[in-house]
Amino acid sequence: MALLTLGINHKTAPVEIRERVAFTPERLGEAFSELRAASGASEAAILSTCNRTELYLAGDDDCAPAVLRWMAGFHDLDAADLESVVYVHRDSDSVRHMMRVAAGLDSMVLGEPQIFGQLKDAYAAAREHGATGKFLSRLFEQTFSVAKRIRTQTAIGENPVSVAYASVSMAHHIFADLSHNKALLVGAGQTIELVARHLSEAGVKDFVVANRTLERAQGLAEQYNGKGILLSEIPDHLADVDIVISSTASPLPILGKGAVERALKKRKHRPYFMVDIAVPRDIEPEVGSLADVYLYTVDDLRQVIEENLRSRQGAAREAENLVTSGVQDFLDQLRALDAVSTLKLFRQRAEILRDIETEKALKALRNGSDPETVLRAMARGLTNKLLHQPSVQVRKAMSEGRSEVTECLRELYQLDALEADEPTTTEKL
Repeated sequence: MALLTLGINHKTAPVEIRERVAFTPERLGEAFSELRAASGASEAAILSTCNRTELYLAGDDDCAPAVLRWMAGFHDLDAADLESVVYVHRDSDSVRHMMRVAAGLDSMVLGEPQIFGQLKDAYAAAREHGATGKFLSRLFEQTFSVAKRIRTQTAIGENPVSVAYASVSMAHHIFADLSHNKALLVGAGQTIELVARHLSEAGVKDFVVANRTLERAQGLAEQYNGKGILLSEIPDHLADVDIVISSTASPLPILGKGAVERALKKRKHRPYFMVDIAVPRDIEPEVGSLADVYLYTVDDLRQVIEENLRSRQGAAREAENLVTSGVQDFLDQLRALDAVSTLKLFRQRAEILRDIETEKALKALRNGSDPETVLRAMARGLTNKLLHQPSVQVRKAMSEGRSEVTECLRELYQLDALEADEPTTTEKL
């Protein structure tokens, strides 16, 4: 079974490209159906976050070119443009990549924990759409096991350096004392929950949470004595907040330049600090051109994040060792499963030949043949049938110069030991 990973991330493509290849939950069913048909892969999974989009495929052949063409067509992109930012991993390299992703070793924020949950969600979605099978399921389960081991055995997750934490850290560059500032959080997912927690710890006491569903907005806001509103109500509250941090799955911008301009006039140009963590973006890029607005995207957070990574470097080296061990364990499991399958077929073939010779011997006995003659004929016939096909293949291999086949035969049947134990001609006499 061939394994392929094809994707883009924050290292290979800017946010303008990443947001165009993001898969929305509404189109996942369509994507799975088309992807498997276009690639010929028997199993598939799709991971799509603000920092990466990756396709995991299992099948009999290398389908990378077909997958690239499909991905470009699905997102209405030029295949040549996409090819310049796409990376491809195969087989054991693909296994290693998935484990590194799950552990946060390939993230913009080294060791960030959110990607682990996002990968679990991607696996759940693939299962829900009937896109996975035994191979990818085994890989995902092994990957989750390795990631959990890394979390418990290393310090990779200590000292908060997530995108959410970096967003709050940057706010300190604009506002010295966050306890005097009011925050508007757009979205109610895991990232925004982390942002709310970090803002609260930094001193922010006044929150407004906007979301597509009011119930979820109120549920998060109430944890911090804030107020939940609908996305449509944002213009009514925009002038009253100082910090805006947004992370939704909306395919279109939620906050436009006009709305921010009107709010700035009402607040007499007191500065805004805004962070757009979403991909596709929630805040129109033109907002960043307004005076008194400090707008940052996920790519802008990179420098802040890098300053907080030093404490995790040693833990990352330990984690890499655990990943290497995890990859080897997975490959060993596959080889063991392949051995079991091969041995099962080997035994089935031997049993078929045994049954044929047994039935032939029983028929001869029923016809009154001499039992000793029948037994000797049965033994000779079974031996010949068991050895015929291997003998043909060994001769063929030797004629092609593949001497390793005979070496394998000697090892399987311990022929070297047999030669050593065989008595000499004198001893036989």
